[in-house]
Parts: sequence; C-alpha cells; structure tokens
Amino acid sequence: MIPGKYRSVSGRAANNVNCGLHLVIQTSSLPEKNKVEFKLNKDPSSFPGRLLQHDLERNYSSRQGIVSDHINLVSSSLSSFPILQRSSEEKILYSDRLSLERQKLTVCPIINGEDHLRLLNFQHNFITQIQNISNLQKLISLDFYDNQIEEISGLSTLRCLRVLLLGKNRIKKISNLENLKSLDVLDLHGNQRDVDNLPCLQHLFLSFNNISSFDSVSCLADSSSLSDITFDGNPIAQESWYKHTVLQNMMQLRQLDMKRITEEERRMASVLAKKEEEKKRESHKQSLLKEKKRLTINNVARQWDLQQQRVANIATNEDRKDSDSPQDPCQIDGSTLSAFPEETGPLDSGLNNALQGLSVIDTYLVEVDGDTLSLYGSGALESLDRNWSVQTAGMITTVSFTFIEFDEIVQVLPKLKIKFPNSLHLKFKETNLVMLQQFNALAQLRRIDQLTIDPQGNPVVNFTLWKYYVLFRLSHFSMQKINGTEVTQNDMIMAERLFGILAHVASSELPQYRLISILGDARKKQFRYLLESKGKKPGIINEENNDSKRLVGENTNRATLNYTTRDFYNEKLEEIKEKKKFCKTYVEDLVKEATEINMKNEALQKLWPQMFIELVRDAVIEIRNKNSYMKLCLQQITDQK
Repeated sequence: MIPGKYRSVSGRAANNVNCGLHLVIQTSSLPEKNKVEFKLNKDPSSFPGRLLQHDLERNYSSRQGIVSDHINLVSSSLSSFPILQRSSEEKILYSDRLSLERQKLTVCPIINGEDHLRLLNFQHNFITQIQNISNLQKLISLDFYDNQIEEISGLSTLRCLRVLLLGKNRIKKISNLENLKSLDVLDLHGNQRDVDNLPCLQHLFLSFNNISSFDSVSCLADSSSLSDITFDGNPIAQESWYKHTVLQNMMQLRQLDMKRITEEERRMASVLAKKEEEKKRESHKQSLLKEKKRLTINNVARQWDLQQQRVANIATNEDRKDSDSPQDPCQIDGSTLSAFPEETGPLDSGLNNALQGLSVIDTYLVEVDGDTLSLYGSGALESLDRNWSVQTAGMITTVSFTFIEFDEIVQVLPKLKIKFPNSLHLKFKETNLVMLQQFNALAQLRRIDQLTIDPQGNPVVNFTLWKYYVLFRLSHFSMQKINGTEVTQNDMIMAERLFGILAHVASSELPQYRLISILGDARKKQFRYLLESKGKKPGIINEENNDSKRLVGENTNRATLNYTTRDFYNEKLEEIKEKKKFCKTYVEDLVKEATEINMKNEALQKLWPQMFIELVRDAVIEIRNKNSYMKLCLQQITDQK
C-alpha cells in the first residue's frame, strides 16, 4: 500500500508534461474474485487519459523532436539488452528528458550515465517488461504508452515518480506500486484491469472501454475519495438507469463524464435510491416470507408423514392381533369392533421424539393468495373461527386443504359455508380420502362447482368409478368440473345408471323415523330460504332461488347416503356404551328388587297360618266384653278428630 494521499503534479514538473488531467490512486494486490476486465474497443484519441498522452507528445515534440539523431542503440555481446548512447550535445540540450518512441524496441535498453533524467518516453514500441530503469531514481514522468507490458514491475526504486503512463498495454492487475509514494498520475486506459479498493482515488477515466454492467465496476463505490469519473463511450452509458445508478452508489462524485453534477441530479438520485432501497427491503421481506412458508410446509409434511406412519403401525398391530385370535374378527368379548382402529397402542420411540421435536407454531399454515385460501396442517382449520373481513371472505372462491385428515375437514364444513359463502371450488391434497362414502359429507355445503382430488395422499382416486359416484351423490350441485375435466350430460346419465339403485336400496332399508327426519330437514331448508328472500329485490330473489333449488333439490334417496366420521362414530359408540351400562344397571336393580319380594312372599306363606290363628284369637278376645269394646272404639274415633 502507498501511505498518505497523492498530490497532483505541480510546479515545473506539471508544466513540463502539460498535465491537465490526472488520476490519483492507491494500489495493492487484488483478489481474483474482484477481477474486472476493460478492453479498448474504440479509437482512444478521445479518452481523457489519451488526452494527457497527446499533451505529453506535444510537449516532447516541441522540446526535442520525435527522436533525436544523436541517440544510438548499440548491441552488447555481454548482455541481451541494447545499450543507449547519446552525444554530449544531446545530453546538454535535453539533459533531463529522453524519448525512445517508435524504435521497435522489445526490451528496455540499458541507460547508463543518465541518472539525472526526469522525463522518459517509450511510446509505440513492443516492450513486454519494464526493466533497466531502476538507476533512474530522479524520474518524474515515465511513458510506456502503446506497448505489450503485462505486469507493473521494476519501479520500486523510482520514489520520485509522479506520472506513469501505461495506457494501451496488456496489464491485468494494478500492483507493485507500493513504493511510489509520490505518484500523482496513473494512466491505464485500454488495458485489462483488475480493480479493487482504491481509497485515495480522486479522478478515474474509463471512457471507451467494454464496460457493459455496473457490477463490473461496483468495487469503485467503496472509494470515499473518488470525485471525478468517466464512463462515456461504454455500453453502460447507453442504459436508461446509468446516471442515477452511478450517483446512487457514488454519492461523493462531483463530476460524471466531464460534466458537473447538479444538486437536482443528486436529489433525484437520492429519491431513486430510497425507492430502490424500499424495493430491495420489500423483495427481501418477500424472500423471507417465501422461505418461511417453504420451511413451514416442509415441517407440516414431515408431521403428516409421521402421523401416517403411526397409523400404519397401529393398523399392522391390529391385523396381527386379529390373525392370532381364534374368535370372530368382528366380535371380541361380545362387543362389535369399530370400523376405525383406535389410535392407541405402542408407538415407536423415534417417531414419538420426532413428533415432539416439531415446533407447534410451524405445524400449520394459512395463506390467502388472490381468491384462493390454502390450509396446511390440521391446526390451520382453527383459522375458520377467526373474524374474517367481509371483503376477504367474499373474495375467496377456492379453498385448498393439504396435509389434513378428511375427517377433521368434515367437522368444519358447516363453518366453511358460513364464513366463505362464495367458495365454489374445493381442493384436497394429502387428506386421506380412502372411500366413496366420504364424499357424502360434502352434500352439507352450500354449493360446489368444481372439485379437485389430488391422487397424492388420496387413495380413493384409484377407484375407477369415483367420479361417477361424486356426480351421483352431489347431483343437486350440478358440478361443472372434476379434476379440471368438464362434466358432460353423458357423465350425469352414467352416474345415475351406476348408483341409482344404491340410493333406492339405502332408503328402503332406512327406518321410517329417519326418513321422516330427512324430509323434515328438506322442509326446514325451504322454509328458511323463503324467510331470507323476504324484502329482497326480484333479481336477487331469482338468483337465490336457483341456489336454493340446488340446496333443497337433494333427492331424499340420495340424502340417505351419509357419512359418519370416526370421531362421531366414537362419540356414538361411547353414548351406546353408556346407555347399555344404564340399562344393565336398571335391570339388575329390578331383578334384585323382584328377588327380595319373592323371598318375602315365601316367608309370608310360611308364617301365615300361625299369624291367622293369632289374629282371630286377638279379635275374639277384643270383642268379648261388648261395652268395653264400644267405649274403646268411641275413644279412638274421638282421638282421630
């Protein structure tokens, strides 16, 4: 690193090189990750660094001509480098400057006896390496413009050097300038360069290079001292965002492309910078939300998989018990087994630990995207109890359930039709739809136009006739699409042919009181819609009548096909068990009481003959004295009053 801050060329040196533009930098070895290439792709004559070069050329031409005839380059047998020889007259006339341009040099010649040189010119040669000038420690200006130099080196001893012109070479890295503490001007245009932190940079000219994106020079934004920069002639300068992007990232600039930056331009850049920052913050926020959503869904999916594995293990255990038992598989200890296995029994400790390790907060997700409400995980069903705004609730037309047991969904269907009256499309993914009877539960909704059942996690889709059963059971909804396929009239006819007899058989086997109850529910619906339609406009009434026809148009035979969830079945089972227990206790009490009465009757029969004799004897003794008996009776009557 070059300590301190560079100064511009001044005094006699500045006058000698006619230096109107300068580049002040501090250099260091740069990492490969910040490598940026700039290639000269246009005529460099208008490049600011080249303007400086033209000034130097005019200066040399006016002072000493292009090349003096008094300069000779002599080959040496002891070295591969030519040796420079100047006449005494040349040394006296131009004692502090030397021009060796256009000499077709491939190496720097050995310059002896010229330690007093201050200006040295090697323009337009073929030199590949800076050599043989370490003894010229009084050099102020060194010009290697238009050569083939690939690396900045051999300059460590030139501590007085202020101007170094290396434009139009093959340099790829700014390095080895640590000792040039007096360096004020550095021209590197037309090279392939690697640019990193330049904390002392004041003026930088990058005109007419192949810079196509700001990212290529974004490292310059870290320079707090940069005040003047040019990008004209580059593809980046043609972009609409070019100016405000540069000013946003380089607020300390005073000039851009040789034009002074106004306060209005700074203000506009600042406003745009704030907008860009807000946009970035919003983008970052959205990215975080997307990542959180992804992690939550993954968490819900893991919990779902663990739950399914748990149920599978319980089912396997139940099958083993059934296979080992000699009894009827439907009867154990005289009680009927539930159609659903009880969720009890051994649970693998690893699964248990995994379930407990899941965060409660991240085990469900509720998302509203446009007109779609997506629910992930059983915990999301609780969102139906929250106070939804009328606008949001009315906007929802599609409700999607993922990683939720269908039996749990059935319990909230009444809330669904109340909270989201315009919901017409239901989607089920990973909901354990395993049998046709489960579709019966959807009949209690207000209306369904579309139904989507994802094959993943819903084995019922593997049944060939499942779509026809849905159309038959929910025919009063007049559904339009199932799994994205249009429903045709032929589909409705086929559904009636396949399952019409099923509804007839179900209704004929149903007890009379249940049929009456079903008919009563239909009448209640009709009455309710008649009440709701009072006081409404005729057009609205006609539309609602169409909906009411769908709702109350459910055939009585089809209404007998209902679905009982596992929880409801278990509740009924518990209720039946309680009733059985009560009946058993009641009968036992009756039997006990009857037994006691019978025992008393038998004892009475044994004692009755003796008791009868004693009763007759007491009666005879009591009435033996008629007067005394009458007085006793009168006294008893008097006491009773």
